[in-house]
Amino acid sequence: MYDTLILAAGDEVNPVIPHTSEIILGLVAFLLLFFVIKKFVSPRFEALYAERTAKIEGGIEKAEQAQADAQRTLEQYKEQLAEARAEAARIRDDARAEGLQIVEEMREQAQAESARIIAQGQHQLDAQRAQIVAELRADLGRTAVELASKVVGESLEDESRRRGTVDRFLNELDAVAAPAGK
Repeated sequence: MYDTLILAAGDEVNPVIPHTSEIILGLVAFLLLFFVIKKFVSPRFEALYAERTAKIEGGIEKAEQAQADAQRTLEQYKEQLAEARAEAARIRDDARAEGLQIVEEMREQAQAESARIIAQGQHQLDAQRAQIVAELRADLGRTAVELASKVVGESLEDESRRRGTVDRFLNELDAVAAPAGK
C-alpha cells in the first residue's frame, strides 16, 4: 500500500519544488522590491547614516574643542594662581619689611624721645641743683656771717665785707669739696 502511494506520487507534481510561473512571479516581485529599496529606501538610510555620522563627528569635534578650551582655561587658571601666590608672597615680604622698618623707626623715635626726656630731666636736675646750691650758699652765707660775727665779736653787717667773707668761705668749701667729689 505504501508502495502504490509512492508510485502514484511520482506522477504528481512535487510540492516542495515551486511552479515555474511562481518562480518568475517571485523573481519579478523581488526585483521590483529590490529596485524600490535601492531607489528610495537605501538613499534615505544612507542620508540618515551620513547625518548621524556627521552629528557624532561634530559632537566629537565639539567635545575635543571643549576639552582643549577647558585645558587652556586650566592652564590660565594655574598661571593666575601662580601669579597670585607670587604676588601674595611679595606682598607678605613687603609687609614684613615695612613692619621691620616701622619697628626700627619706632625704636629710633623711642630712643630719641628717651634721650630728649633724659636731657630734659638732666637739665631740670641741673637747674634744681643750681637753685639748691644758691639757696644753700645764701643760707650758709648768713649762717657763716652770724657765726663769724659771734666769733669775731664784731658786726659784719657791712655788705661788701660780708660778701667778701662769704665768697671766700664758699670758695674754700668748693675747693675742698671738688677733690672729694672727683
